[in-house]
Amino acid sequence: MADVLSQSEVESLLAALEPGGGADSGKGQSDHTTRVSVYDFKRPERVSKEQMQAFQTLHEGFSRELGAALSAMLRNICEVKLISVDQLTYSEFVFSLEDPTCFILVDSKGLDGKIILDLNPCIVFPIVDRLLGGSRESRSDGPTQRPLTQIEVRLATRVTDLILQAMENAWSDICDLQLKVVQIESNPQLVQIVPPNEVVILISFEITLAESCGILNLCIPFNTIESKASKLTSTSWGSHEKRELNDAQKKNLNASLSLANVELNVLIAETKLSTSEVMNLEVGDIIMTEASAELGAAITISGRPIFRGVPGVYRGRKAIRITETLESPADAMGLEPKSHAQ
Repeated sequence: MADVLSQSEVESLLAALEPGGGADSGKGQSDHTTRVSVYDFKRPERVSKEQMQAFQTLHEGFSRELGAALSAMLRNICEVKLISVDQLTYSEFVFSLEDPTCFILVDSKGLDGKIILDLNPCIVFPIVDRLLGGSRESRSDGPTQRPLTQIEVRLATRVTDLILQAMENAWSDICDLQLKVVQIESNPQLVQIVPPNEVVILISFEITLAESCGILNLCIPFNTIESKASKLTSTSWGSHEKRELNDAQKKNLNASLSLANVELNVLIAETKLSTSEVMNLEVGDIIMTEASAELGAAITISGRPIFRGVPGVYRGRKAIRITETLESPADAMGLEPKSHAQ
């Protein structure tokens, strides 16, 4: 339920139903202001506002991708715009459709049931006419109100395939839909996938092609997506978004990493001394180590030995000349640095 009545509001409603309660009700309203919300128990709101917002965000990207795909296929500018996201009963959805229409039943392995696509004849016939080589101008006699022929159904399937592909891409962060068309009907009342009073989410898009305009309806029963409802929230929405980097983004990332500062150390030799030996050291004393002078010094980057070199002096400053590569820096990327005793 969208709103919960307070105790005072419940008492006011009960008092109004009792004989003579009208006067008492008026007296109560003079003491404080009450707000009564109309609620239709035949249309329970099973989908929260947060989930409805997630549906809207999800299918805004779907509409952009579908518009680009239709424009490429039809060789003409085709705009797809999300116009509404509502929840209603299945019977209300079916009786709101035109007859005949292009009513497509789609099965999804990633969901717990079937979903419905409805293409308005006002846009189906101009698309079919365009696929058959018609001109870009809309016909003056308007759309034909008749069922699609077998040839027109096959042509409309090309549009359906684009819709299903765009849906799978949009839903890829939620689940793998794996959509497949199982039935196409012209009379929407011949198909009943859920009980008439079952709540469905109706997502409507407006498709514009040249001078023609029509509606694409996507009907998703709530019990079909109930198992995925936890992922359709603002708190978990960001955690399910995953995008692969393209080549340009990879180049920018590599360029940024190449300018990052790293710690470079030169380890000439290692040895162990007792505390008394350290305390008795004097200027000019020689410390013997087990490291061979021929091996040179180890050059570490972020604690990982990468090169070997020979220490010396260059232009009056201490320097080291690299003589050997122990490990390629590219191979060392992403590995945990190793600590070395100094």
